[in-house]
Amino acid sequence: MAPEHRSFAPHLTRRRLLTAGAATAATAGAVLVGTAGTPAAAAGKRRPTVIHLPNGFRPEGITIGGGPYAYLGSLGDGSIYRADLRTGEGGIISAGPGTPSVGLKLDHRGRLFVAGRGQGARVVDARTGAILASYVLTTATPTFANDVFLTPRTAWFTDSFQPALYALPLGRHGELPGAGEVVTLTLSGDWSQVAGEVVNANGITATPDGSALLVVQSGVGGLHRVNPRTGVTERVDLGDAAPLTNGDGLLLTGRTLYVVQNRQNAIDVFRLAADGRSGVLQRRITDPLFDVPTTVAADNGRLYLPNARFTTTPTPETTYDVISVPA
Repeated sequence: MAPEHRSFAPHLTRRRLLTAGAATAATAGAVLVGTAGTPAAAAGKRRPTVIHLPNGFRPEGITIGGGPYAYLGSLGDGSIYRADLRTGEGGIISAGPGTPSVGLKLDHRGRLFVAGRGQGARVVDARTGAILASYVLTTATPTFANDVFLTPRTAWFTDSFQPALYALPLGRHGELPGAGEVVTLTLSGDWSQVAGEVVNANGITATPDGSALLVVQSGVGGLHRVNPRTGVTERVDLGDAAPLTNGDGLLLTGRTLYVVQNRQNAIDVFRLAADGRSGVLQRRITDPLFDVPTTVAADNGRLYLPNARFTTTPTPETTYDVISVPA
């Protein structure tokens, strides 16, 4: 069934977004307990700073849940890989459908919401690997479902080739919507779509006060504040900071925003105003092991970034990994 296109007043109140942010922060700050019941850091245990993925995997998105485990999607066949952050070991938990998995996020019910590039989106059970639902996000062409952000009542997806966000409204108890309940939010205001297959909307998160969404526009290096009810955008004032060229994944922790710039092999860190209308550059994080990192997730005071290696021709034997740096 084609998605329904209608006006949307999402359940994205300040209270609910703050609830979502609190849950994310709680996950990011979870304390790893060792076998003796003491925090692992205190017990002298050290997590690996490089987590090796299967050859040819081609990672793009990353999300971290309890355990602690990181989940990554493959741009190659769409498989989902789970890595133990304590040991670096892992394995495929869901065989791919043969189409890409791009951005993904894990909810507290153990469901992975996966952006599928031109194939829309799907929801995967992180325990069993089963596909719980699949969605056609739009019938417009070209389309590129790139990243996803979760609130308690909505899963938001960006489209890098269309000036729109797509919303999956979730039920009061997290029920997944039907195939025809996808809602399109057209971007307007300061948003100026670059024509053709140029990466526009990419990473997505919320403002610190939960009143709006933040979306990075990769091709022009801009950060936009999006009204979730109207789609009207305002360009975020980042002062004298350089454009966020190749801006990709976003991570918000409190009022700190991490912006991954993939081909720059860097993360720019901003202190945002509560409403997200302005921000100040605090620092830039780089690492010699970065090789076109695409997005970022946090756990136990560290950032985890998958190296997508876009400047390297992918082969079945190409090596890939996740790099960890202090937050």
